[in-house]
Amino acid sequence: MDDLVLEVKSLTSWYRDTDEHGRRHDHTVLHDVSFTLRRGEILGLVGESGTGKTTLVKNILGLVKTHTGEIIHYTKRPQMIFQDPFTSLNPRLSISSIIAEPIRVCGTIKSKQGVRDKVCELMEVCGLPDRYVNTYPHELDGGRRQRVGIGRALALNPKFIVCDEPVSALDVSIQAQVLNLLDDLKEEFGLTYLFIAHGLNVVKHISDRVGVMYLGKLMEVADKREIYDNPLNPYTQALLSAIPSTDITKKKERIILTGDVPTPINPPAGCRFCSRCFKK
Repeated sequence: MDDLVLEVKSLTSWYRDTDEHGRRHDHTVLHDVSFTLRRGEILGLVGESGTGKTTLVKNILGLVKTHTGEIIHYTKRPQMIFQDPFTSLNPRLSISSIIAEPIRVCGTIKSKQGVRDKVCELMEVCGLPDRYVNTYPHELDGGRRQRVGIGRALALNPKFIVCDEPVSALDVSIQAQVLNLLDDLKEEFGLTYLFIAHGLNVVKHISDRVGVMYLGKLMEVADKREIYDNPLNPYTQALLSAIPSTDITKKKERIILTGDVPTPINPPAGCRFCSRCFKK
């Protein structure tokens, strides 16, 4: 247990709403999800929109109620890097104030000079020159805004950070820079990441292990090499076949899925992927 940072046990979570007739319905978003995250590891979690990735993140960070199951944190103050680097930053604050805000709220550094020194240190490690210290978010491009978000996440010296699709809103050329930065920071500060993404191509180079979600279920979790070289689940195989190949000499066979994605309100019995599975 000494090297565990996070343990999720049989997590099930649902939302309750009311239809036009006043009847209440429970919509299960996560069903019996279990995994562990070890110190210094990057677990990439991928899946289509609506698979429950965001609900899982909210449960882990305590933002929504866990209905059944258990979430155990073995480290304090987990932090988060958000998907949209513009809407996640306060437009009325300079970037130095944004990075300093967690420190001031939690009171981890008492002196004003100490806070300023910490902010300058974080800006430097995140690749933000001193000239941006009084800059506002709208004056920066997407890549630099996300660097501000990363600096803010590091402000409380966390050991565990949830990265909720941190590069999906960025240009492709900038995505690689941010991924490399996250990898460098992991080594420098001994960080552990839960890295959320839509596609397996994004998490391929940064992750140690990869998990694949579909319709609220964790379909497969394995070492990165196993997932990419020997995927066992048909859904994982279909996702891998959709990654564009840069080798024009090899013809890549695409797995075309038929049928519509089932509704989470009434998922298929048994395997969640059975209605679209190409091996049935």
